[in-house]
Amino acid sequence: MKNIFAVAGVVIKELYRRKDFYVLFIITVLICLVMASVNVFNDSKVARYLKEICLLLVWVSSLVIAVTTAARQIPAERENRTLLPLLAKPVTRMQLIFGKFFGCWFACGLTLLCFYIFFGALSATREHQWPLANYFQAAVMHWFMLGIVVAMALLGSLVFAAPSSNSTICFVIIGGILFVGRHLDQVAVSMREPLRTIVNALYFTVPHLEFFDLRDLVIHNWPLIGWKYIVLALLYATAYILIFLIGACLVFRRKPVN
Repeated sequence: MKNIFAVAGVVIKELYRRKDFYVLFIITVLICLVMASVNVFNDSKVARYLKEICLLLVWVSSLVIAVTTAARQIPAERENRTLLPLLAKPVTRMQLIFGKFFGCWFACGLTLLCFYIFFGALSATREHQWPLANYFQAAVMHWFMLGIVVAMALLGSLVFAAPSSNSTICFVIIGGILFVGRHLDQVAVSMREPLRTIVNALYFTVPHLEFFDLRDLVIHNWPLIGWKYIVLALLYATAYILIFLIGACLVFRRKPVN
């Protein structure tokens, strides 16, 4: 575990030396502040629109940070010729994969913390309340969803040739899951065999990232979701994270490092 967390620490330091997070955070802050300055007849529903826009920006920014950070980890080590010296030390390939994953995931967690603190402060200026439990549930579910995305991008970095192609494919897959994946079971009903079975199998195979989207809970100040369902969702995310990481380890074990 010492080697894993050592690698993870390097990844976190690398993220905060780059300008990706700062640019996205500043853009999100500026857009949200401009939207917050709009006051339409003191309508309370305007605050909901502001929260919806802010959370959408937080989701988009966090996905960009998660995918791009994870996609460049292994290729950057190979390009900088630091992969062989790293593996020459007492760091196994599995430890390197898990270290890169935890580094990217923890870094995403820190960025989410910044985003949600800003979001909570901005919302409090309009609604004058702090539903911290709602924010906590939404942030935790969001973080575990990013764990699936990071593990997927790490696996893709070992399969595809360049970080750019890996990032593009990951964004296409994530967009397909979020916008189309939830409807695959309904689409399969109108199909004939064997397409119906294939689409149904695809529906139950892909990780349903929309399960972790609790933006409506925060936007509309709905009651908390039962904690047993939150725990089940986190176990669901953990299972997919392990599947992607084990796949990455198996691919990396057979891949030349030079």
